[in-house]
Amino acid sequence: MKTRTLKPFALCLVIFGLCGTVSAQSDLKLPDASQAAEVKQRIALTDITVNYHRPLVNGRKIWGGLVPYGKVWRAGANENTTIEFSDPVTVEGKPLDKGTYGLHMIPNPDSWTIIFSKTNTGWGSYSYDQKDDALRVNVKPKPLDQSEEALEYEFENLKPDSTAVTLKWEKLGVPFTVSINDADQTLQNIRAQMKGAGQFAWQAPDQAAQFCLTKKTNLDEALRWADLSIQNEERFENLSTKADILKGLNRPDEAKKTWDQALQKATAPQLYTYGRQLQNQKKGTEAMEIFKEVAKRFPQGVFGYLAQARIKSAAGDFAGALKDAKQAQDTAPSDAQKQAIQGLIARLEAKQDINK
Repeated sequence: MKTRTLKPFALCLVIFGLCGTVSAQSDLKLPDASQAAEVKQRIALTDITVNYHRPLVNGRKIWGGLVPYGKVWRAGANENTTIEFSDPVTVEGKPLDKGTYGLHMIPNPDSWTIIFSKTNTGWGSYSYDQKDDALRVNVKPKPLDQSEEALEYEFENLKPDSTAVTLKWEKLGVPFTVSINDADQTLQNIRAQMKGAGQFAWQAPDQAAQFCLTKKTNLDEALRWADLSIQNEERFENLSTKADILKGLNRPDEAKKTWDQALQKATAPQLYTYGRQLQNQKKGTEAMEIFKEVAKRFPQGVFGYLAQARIKSAAGDFAGALKDAKQAQDTAPSDAQKQAIQGLIARLEAKQDINK
């Protein structure tokens, strides 16, 4: 029998190939000691997302120990902590473009530097380079009421146009405030959306016009959207929107004409709901005029009785208002409506104004 002998080079290939295979097969996925986490918050239409790993205190001295003062720190564990903004924002009052940033920090006892790096794929802060900074801001740390064993990020102090992103670990919190320009950014989103299918229905243009009306901005553009909505389908909602915009533009004659058109289109629930919206906007006198119109046009229905109850309650006639509210309850078509009216009846029985 003839024995074949591998040449040394071929033997090396076999050995190294085999070793490579064994190495790949032994490269297991195992749990990280510092577990991965993600937190996300939407402010208006802007999404803020933080991806990070959560080291544990594990009995160690953290600040000025494991995390030294005065040096760039990864603000978490393992690979880059990252923070992503879906729109341009301001951080501590300074502008920052949309995008995903490597998040680093420089701790000090009384002041921290928060760093947003254009490089977001590094391992920790080992390859951090200051020339890649997109923004640096300084903030004050704060003591926590209770110790946090695992590092975490939390969104605090939520407002319509801002939030504080707070790193919490051990007994220390480090917040930085992220703000948006709600009106401008929402308008940009609205304009983009209005290029889609929404422009061919009545709802989306009316909502766009209502946004501008509420924010008291871009009323000329709002009027164009209101007209587009009416063109698609003439309704009480969009006619009343247009009338309010015309008032805001100081065009009272056109506003009255449009409002008269809206009244002819209005159903009892639409008109009553509009009155309630005015009350929520602290426009009580205007709301009472609407309720009078409801009572005049729909006197025998549930909304007519409710409107009369609100008018009498505002005048201090709680007995008359109570009688109307009970008639509204008797006329209401659903148990849910009857239950809601029962709340008004209870308040009137206690001689409380149901308009407040």
